[in-house]
Amino acid sequence: MPVVKRNLNFRNYGNVGISANFMITLTMRPYAGEADLEAIAHLINSCEAVDKLDEGISVSELRQQFEAPSLDKARDLCLWENSDGKLIGFGRMWIPPDGEIIEGYIGFHVHPSDRGVYLEKQIVAWGEERMREVSKERCMSVKLRSGAREDQAERIAFLESCGFTADRYFFTMRRSLDEPIPQPQFPAGFTIRQVEVEQDAEAWVEMFNQSFIDHWNHHPLTVEMLKYYLSDRDYKPELNLIAIAPDGTFAAFCHSRIYTEENARSDRKEGWIAVLGTRRGFRKIGLGRAMLLSGMHRLKAAGVETAKLGVDAQNPSGALRLYKSVGYATLHTRIFYVKDV
Repeated sequence: MPVVKRNLNFRNYGNVGISANFMITLTMRPYAGEADLEAIAHLINSCEAVDKLDEGISVSELRQQFEAPSLDKARDLCLWENSDGKLIGFGRMWIPPDGEIIEGYIGFHVHPSDRGVYLEKQIVAWGEERMREVSKERCMSVKLRSGAREDQAERIAFLESCGFTADRYFFTMRRSLDEPIPQPQFPAGFTIRQVEVEQDAEAWVEMFNQSFIDHWNHHPLTVEMLKYYLSDRDYKPELNLIAIAPDGTFAAFCHSRIYTEENARSDRKEGWIAVLGTRRGFRKIGLGRAMLLSGMHRLKAAGVETAKLGVDAQNPSGALRLYKSVGYATLHTRIFYVKDV
């Protein structure tokens, strides 16, 4: 993607709180590598200081994110700078490798002092164009997704003004681990152990895909992707658990995470039930509950005071009912939006 300079007349962008007719020059350019990390992190943290969404980030966390195998750093990241060379806008695309319809997701940040609609619309337009490239390259239909928390009224209004419509809701839930945690009860013959990444990777990935094949917006996991997800310095093997059936089949899993830098920023001791699942054919026998409770006990033993998790509000497997039954309560709701491109 080349560097593009654009002169923007504020009168052309509706109600942005500015009545004067003057021009501003923005430079739109691709990600330039390591040298951009500090500026991107600073922009995201400037937004977090105003928005209070628990979305702060460090340079090291950003670096890890950008090493994702599916990320095309040259085309899936874009920066907008003002005439002084200050980064005021950043967009990132998440584009799945497969699907009957390719649904890319755009996330973006605009500096609080530069918000309105002019730059936000440029970022969304960039995302739409990126998805048109994908459509042409793969000869497939595409859609563009984005999201907002339910309390982000301005972000919601902006997405709807761009033609996005809400189609899915996810809850972030939490539960104090100071309250008693029931002991897990496993079906007869099932055993639990932590994952050995090198020897278990292929079987774990197969189990994961069989567990989530009927989940909304599922895209098959690969061994490469799994190893990437487990490669950061916060990974703790003792928090990555699998349940094994009497015949040796990997039947259920619970992977919990403690994000050290996130806890340092918030001055909290929180952990996440990052992923929990039960393979089809092994459901309705108590494995999901037993694995969840096992993960919670492991988090508590690691010094965590509050456990959090995310769940699809329309999950067909009864996950929301399970979480409520062991004491989780909704903290906030995230809305997913979609539009045809």
